[in-house]
Amino acid sequence: MNRHLDFAAINRAALPLLPAILMRIIPGGKTVAGEYIVRNPTRADRHAGSFRINTRSGRWADFSTGDRGGDVIALLAYLESLPQADAARALADMIGYDIGGRRCA
Repeated sequence: MNRHLDFAAINRAALPLLPAILMRIIPGGKTVAGEYIVRNPTRADRHAGSFRINTRSGRWADFSTGDRGGDVIALLAYLESLPQADAARALADMIGYDIGGRRCA
């Protein structure tokens, strides 16, 4: 079933919407010099600073734990503990991206 998922296209479609996506999936952060800085909701992170998402590329890292990823799908998979394919589908649904000939809502 993953053969119909174009991960790169979904990521490209999500990038222009990334600031809004970030505010939806991990609210409470701030953007500084092209990076969204927010507490990591996957751990007991008391202060924002070590978890950062590049708002131009979608690359992200938690510099306290070493967790990192290269795109928006990987970020959603990390935050929601999803397989990459499920995260890609969820992201496509979130942004209304058409996958496999069907419009996501």
